Amino acid sequence: MSSDSLFKFARIAGVASLVAVAGLLSACQVKPLYAVSTGVTQKLSQVSFSDTDSRVGQEVRNQLIFIAGRGAGETKTPRYIVDLSVRMSTSGVIYLPSSDTSGAARTTVLASFTLKEVGTGRVLKSGSRSVNSLVDLQSTEFGKSRAILNSEDRAAREVAEMVAADIAAALSR
Repeated sequence: MSSDSLFKFARIAGVASLVAVAGLLSACQVKPLYAVSTGVTQKLSQVSFSDTDSRVGQEVRNQLIFIAGRGAGETKTPRYIVDLSVRMSTSGVIYLPSSDTSGAARTTVLASFTLKEVGTGRVLKSGSRSVNSLVDLQSTEFGKSRAILNSEDRAAREVAEMVAADIAAALSR
């Protein structure tokens, strides 16, 4: 092959590569999850959440209702229902032998959920999310109780945001 032929071949291959890459990139579509055009916000406003039996579970549920309804509260005519189960635990992580206590703790909130259509009962998504929240334990009982309470609330908000994102992704399909 002559150098002219090689140069022509390289030019044709380069142009073909550019056309192929442009074709592949045009097929990619990235949309914001909560974009109005996707209909996710409308579907989220039609989601109802089951009752929970703990204070932390209620915090998660309240946050999910706020996110789904965009502050308008829970829907009266749900199209979807989320069965929600929330577990929480707090344990010491740094043991101080001099005082026989822990100086810090970890609060773990685990939320398990199942998203179903109300009319058919068909499961659209199920899963679980967990969040750890670290807390410094104070020397007074009130300080310790308040720090743990704040840690539980922080973890509940974060796990609710994760669950809401999972639900939104399932409803966007």
